[in-house]
Amino acid sequence: MTSNFNPDGMLAAARDPAKGRFATLTFERDVAAPLSVLWQTWTAPAARAVWSAPTPSVIVEFLEVDSGVGGREVSLCKVEGQPNIRCECGWLEWQPALRSVNYEVVSSEGVTQSTALVTADFSGTDERSRLVVTVQLSSLADGMEVGYRQGFDAGLDNLARAAKRTMVLQRVIQAPRTTVWNTWMNPEALPQWWGPDGFSCRTKRIDLRTDGEWVFDMIAPDGTVFPNHHLYTEVRPEERIGYTLLWGENGPKHADAWASFEDQNGATKVTLGMVFSTEAEFQQAKGFGAVELGLQTLGKLERFIKTRGNAAA
Repeated sequence: MTSNFNPDGMLAAARDPAKGRFATLTFERDVAAPLSVLWQTWTAPAARAVWSAPTPSVIVEFLEVDSGVGGREVSLCKVEGQPNIRCECGWLEWQPALRSVNYEVVSSEGVTQSTALVTADFSGTDERSRLVVTVQLSSLADGMEVGYRQGFDAGLDNLARAAKRTMVLQRVIQAPRTTVWNTWMNPEALPQWWGPDGFSCRTKRIDLRTDGEWVFDMIAPDGTVFPNHHLYTEVRPEERIGYTLLWGENGPKHADAWASFEDQNGATKVTLGMVFSTEAEFQQAKGFGAVELGLQTLGKLERFIKTRGNAAA
């Protein structure tokens, strides 16, 4: 995938012109996470932004993200003191939890450095999963094979670690996608259904758009108050939302999250995902029943739609 290229490796290897310009590279990872979680961590833009940079010295900036067959992703890999590396990816095949295929073009300062065909094959169970990535590389510049090897090795290690702290919840809601989206993105409606059964929301500020925020308290049935702050990083109408969860207003980051919406025979498949900041926070959340509570939240959304209909839109 586009961001799993290491510009540091390319520049170091460029001094060795003996390296071949054509290569087939294979990377394999066994991941301690369910297959459905691994697929979401691989494909969801909010999750990929977490694990995509191969090393701390590389900053990855996503300029364009359109997932699925025919979609395109463009990103910049930035290293201080070096020219930016532009990576363009186009999706050619997309079989959820089975396979993705994309082309990839890497360039620097307007000059193409390499092209590649990247095939990712997935297998696994509800407990563990496996990923095999095959890169068919054609280099137009020396040293690209080394950059790809280093970048994919590091990126897939990051992916495996991120998947171990990722939670994915899904529900098929019996309502059109437009209705579900409008209910989610209506500032009057969202606080009425958000949260597990018995919880309520008290809003301080709400602005549901890219670079907007929602500052609110979740109030438990026993009166316990849980301060929340959502920062919206992406709002793609009727397709997906990306946001950051903070512990209270401007507090420490709790998770990088997303919600996606897919048509399913007149109904809507909603996926709610979260990459927790640490594995310890993920385990703690699982321990107090975050999966069950999150599914309750999606159940409240469906009940709200059924009782209010398009009045919430």
